[in-house]
Amino acid sequence: METSRKREILRTLKYFTFASSAGVIEMGTFTILTQLTSINYEIRYLVALVLSVIWNFTLNRKFTFKSNNNIPVAMFKVFIYYSIFTPVSTFGGNYLVTVLQWNDYLVTILNLLLNGITEYLYQRFFVFGKSIDATIDTTEEKRIAGQI
Repeated sequence: METSRKREILRTLKYFTFASSAGVIEMGTFTILTQLTSINYEIRYLVALVLSVIWNFTLNRKFTFKSNNNIPVAMFKVFIYYSIFTPVSTFGGNYLVTVLQWNDYLVTILNLLLNGITEYLYQRFFVFGKSIDATIDTTEEKRIAGQI
């Protein structure tokens, strides 16, 4: 298998590993807020989402995309993504929970899956696309190629 293909598969696996850990943070926060408070779905979801986004962005920028990109610019690009995703998932999720009576956890899990896939594509091609692997060293390249 060619080196760039191996690197891309590894990058995708890393991204979804970190995204899964962010999902644990999001679901844990959502569960704690659900079980211990009486605040409405939107607030529980938003608090959990913000915590997971901070975690996911930080780890994936450094370890998955290995970007030395301008961090404020990258964060602004992620902000643009979330300025669209957040209202759609919050109001859509609230509609599913309050009007259609879907289970809170099911809706949150569906939002997690949708977020993980769309954010990966957005970060991979738009946020970090031109700066991917800017911090990778030759030892890493050789390890990926199977030369070490």
